[in-house]
Amino acid sequence: MSTVHTEIVTPAGKVYEGDVHMVCVRSANGDMGILPHHMPIVAPLQIALVRLKHEDEKITDYAAVHGGFIQVSRDRITILSEAAEMKDQIDVERAKKAKAEADAALDRLHETSEGYFEARLKQKRAELRLETAAIDDTVPKV
Repeated sequence: MSTVHTEIVTPAGKVYEGDVHMVCVRSANGDMGILPHHMPIVAPLQIALVRLKHEDEKITDYAAVHGGFIQVSRDRITILSEAAEMKDQIDVERAKKAKAEADAALDRLHETSEGYFEARLKQKRAELRLETAAIDDTVPKV
């Protein structure tokens, strides 16, 4: 199997850098799986989980990526996002608190209210963090 150099970059710096066999993202047009030597593309990303699958198919890294863009060339994949965290970097208690605050705000707001869109984004980001942190990626012993 071959690999492609992959980076996840935020304004705060690199969140991930490594060589992977496949990158799975959710673009604005749907889910995409990108393998080495993929045709060049640039696509906007949704707030969603990114899977970074290694050559050893038992190993997958997970990142919570909060929108942005993916840029693919033949030998490199770069994900640019305002915010992103690897699974093991997520502060679960902080995410639970953010979700509760967003839920409370959304209970008070109507879809047309000022602040509704921001509260909905905060809720989606918190839910993504919690879902990503909860992934059980232990390899079963055979």
